[in-house]
Amino acid sequence: MDTNEFNQRIERILITEDEIKTKIQMVGNRITQDYNGKPILLVSILKGAFVFLADLIRAIKVPCEISFMCAKSYYNGTTSSGKVNITMDISQDISNYHVIIVEDIIDTGRTLKDVIEVLKSRNPLSLKVITLLDKPSRRLVELDTDIALFTIPDLFVVGYGLDCAEYYRNLPYIAVYKE
Repeated sequence: MDTNEFNQRIERILITEDEIKTKIQMVGNRITQDYNGKPILLVSILKGAFVFLADLIRAIKVPCEISFMCAKSYYNGTTSSGKVNITMDISQDISNYHVIIVEDIIDTGRTLKDVIEVLKSRNPLSLKVITLLDKPSRRLVELDTDIALFTIPDLFVVGYGLDCAEYYRNLPYIAVYKE
């Protein structure tokens, strides 16, 4: 893909770089206050959440650790297989941590719901979910987030870690993708 085609696929900016930075700073401050003196493990769901995680940990002013998971659920049409395939798991015992799952976007919620169940079964001290983007109109399972920085309508978005065929993750903002 050349630069011209890359740019032509961006319909419009939905959330600016400054809006993202402001919200992340607010959430970082909240985590700093809520978890001061507590062992925190932030678990990023790859690949999309890595940019969000990188900025979020810099906004947190108390000690914290990070880890990464990659998980996929396989579905037959609109029916969940009921199983999550963890293609990359966290390596440490999480029973002595307050775990915060850091997600880029939640739409149907199926994969994240399975990840939550897997992590809960490992007995963390607490478990919370923070997502950059929430698309509740697409939810197919009951799933609530503890913190959603932005609630968006049912649009296909790219940027700030979110991709289309692996492109656009490097945009510093969230944009509506034009097919």
